[in-house]
Amino acid sequence: MKRKIYAAILLFSMVLNTFPVWASSHREAPMIADDPEADNTDVYAFKSPTVPNHIIIIANYIPFQLPQGGPNFYHFSEDVRYEIHIDNNIATPGDDIIYRFTFKRKNEDPTTFFNIRLGKENLKTTYTLQKSTNGGKSFSTILTNGIVPPPNIGARSISSPVGLNAPSYETLMKQAIKTASTDERVFCGPVDDPFFVDLGGIFDLGDAPRQGPTHSEDGLKCKNVSTIALEIDVEDLQKNHKDISKAKSILDPDYVIGVWASASRQKISVLNDVSKSGNDDEDNDKDKNEKNEGNPFESHSGPWIQVSRLGMPLTNEAVIPIGDKDLWNRLTPYQDLSRIKKFGNYFYNPELALYMDDAKFGGAVPAFSPLRIQKNSLGQFGFGNGQNGLYGLKGNAALNGTALSEANFGALLLPGPNKPRSVDLWPIFHTGVPNLAPYQLAIGKNGNPLAKGKPFINNFLPNGGDMLRLNMAVPATQRTDPKFSSEGLLQAAVLGLTDPMYANKTIQFIPNMDGFPNGRRLEDDVTRIELQAVSGIVLAAIGLWYDDFVSGGSPLTPKLLAVLNYKTGVEANDIAFKTEFPFEQTPWAGTHNCDCLPPPSSRSAQNERVLTENTITNTNIPVEMNKSFGILNVPELVMKTSPNPFRDNTTIQYQLTTAAQITIAVYDAQGNQVKILMNKRQAAGSYTELLNSKGMASGVYLIKLIKDGTVKQTLRIVKG
Repeated sequence: MKRKIYAAILLFSMVLNTFPVWASSHREAPMIADDPEADNTDVYAFKSPTVPNHIIIIANYIPFQLPQGGPNFYHFSEDVRYEIHIDNNIATPGDDIIYRFTFKRKNEDPTTFFNIRLGKENLKTTYTLQKSTNGGKSFSTILTNGIVPPPNIGARSISSPVGLNAPSYETLMKQAIKTASTDERVFCGPVDDPFFVDLGGIFDLGDAPRQGPTHSEDGLKCKNVSTIALEIDVEDLQKNHKDISKAKSILDPDYVIGVWASASRQKISVLNDVSKSGNDDEDNDKDKNEKNEGNPFESHSGPWIQVSRLGMPLTNEAVIPIGDKDLWNRLTPYQDLSRIKKFGNYFYNPELALYMDDAKFGGAVPAFSPLRIQKNSLGQFGFGNGQNGLYGLKGNAALNGTALSEANFGALLLPGPNKPRSVDLWPIFHTGVPNLAPYQLAIGKNGNPLAKGKPFINNFLPNGGDMLRLNMAVPATQRTDPKFSSEGLLQAAVLGLTDPMYANKTIQFIPNMDGFPNGRRLEDDVTRIELQAVSGIVLAAIGLWYDDFVSGGSPLTPKLLAVLNYKTGVEANDIAFKTEFPFEQTPWAGTHNCDCLPPPSSRSAQNERVLTENTITNTNIPVEMNKSFGILNVPELVMKTSPNPFRDNTTIQYQLTTAAQITIAVYDAQGNQVKILMNKRQAAGSYTELLNSKGMASGVYLIKLIKDGTVKQTLRIVKG
């Protein structure tokens, strides 16, 4: 008995000391946690949903900003060099394009402790933008005196005559959008933090979704962040300056870019001894303040040293162990590959996989119980930590013509034994994925995962390491599309495998092919996607089914369904995103009470995947796929409407197997809340609600069924 108790304590201690700290990249490493002004939090790169030939790139900094964090509010630092890096050409080493931002602050009224008073801003921030197209050898200034909006302190500071007397904070944001001399649109300033995750649950030993009496809560709810946003023409980012009309297909490899962001400080910092200035004259001090717009108390010199970087979300949080986090922040992505012996094993045998393996520490994290990895896929391939993955096929003629052959990329993707995730997790983070077998959906493979299947991704750019890779030729999925999903490319894979519209081996646009990890949209639920990826969902999509698959049966086995249905408990941002550049939402005001109600998931029409029952009969699909696909949402909350389409009224029916707080909300096609039909706690049972459409214009609407703050089902209805 004592030995069992000791083993349990040891297991608990191991999990406690090794579980990763998540908030995308908020305070993710020991040194950068002490330097918030230089802390990269998130990078986004996605096709503009409003202008087909434009790309949106966003780099966010300075985490966990409380809206009421005055009197000295959060701000970009004058002493930090903020950069966005772009790689677009495998033939050239390092960056191809760099955007460099430097900020300056001016004290317009040093006689007050208020940030804004009588039309003056204290401290007013502007910036200069420089651009390099030769990897940083030289820079050209493309924008000067860019405007950074002040913090959203409150209505009196922003809109009243004793403040800035602006029409609204929204007006200040729009006025701050500038166009550079090279035609990029630029916005720098505070916004609502678009990242969403249950930090409390994650920090509590991976309790996401929460297993106890409390419900999951967005840890970044009602918090702001400082953003740098760019809107850039595709031809300015494409290596040969081709516009989108020149793409050979929507998976044209010549349109792949890699994006990462960094923050740097000068090597030497000196604290100045101003106590010996020798002059206390008030007028002279005022004159000095007016002339000196920098920091008289500190000076900096020497070469610039990178102190923070970010490409793929959650890399330094959930993959790199604490002993190497500071080192990782100092390296560029191009140094990752040269240090593959040091960093490679963190991806080949990821720590997170230990908590998805019952033979390891799976029992210690019950919230991850749906997430289990293939250890005997198709009876011969194991992807658990320490297994060989597909390495047993090394040199086999069966690999000829695939990405895993030695003639192609076998040296990168099958580097050796005991590196099981070199074939999926490592390329997702380090090289991107080519449009070659086996990286095609299982449609048409007839049980052979190495055969050619349905193309759905090509963002291969193998000359750098951890970057956010985006194929700019892939069209944007409209946010009003009923098939738009926060599960990004994983939902594209689900549709490609289950929707008869895509049941062939040709290249077609499948909704959400423009989603993470092919770039990253603001709406993408990257925490959920990456946990599902660690659990082997990508392997299953290409035909390496879960261990409970039986030849001749459906690949939609209980284990696969469990991974597909896994949710972290928070699936959307605390407020719907904007429909125009910079797409991020207005920052929360300092006077906001920070309850952010209604619950986060009900505030956005852009969150969860919705699958209904489909019977697949297309003969191009393998026999094992010709099965009835059941509803993949939580079965207790099956919601139906009748009639649909409707003219005046429609009836909503649903049932509960357990008591819960239930909200039913209606949204228009732009994600704006139209009405809440019901919001109360209900006992188990069957229920009916009537939607009276009086005052609603004809068109498409979304009805959301929300249980305990989490969206469980979304239905599309049409008013005629």
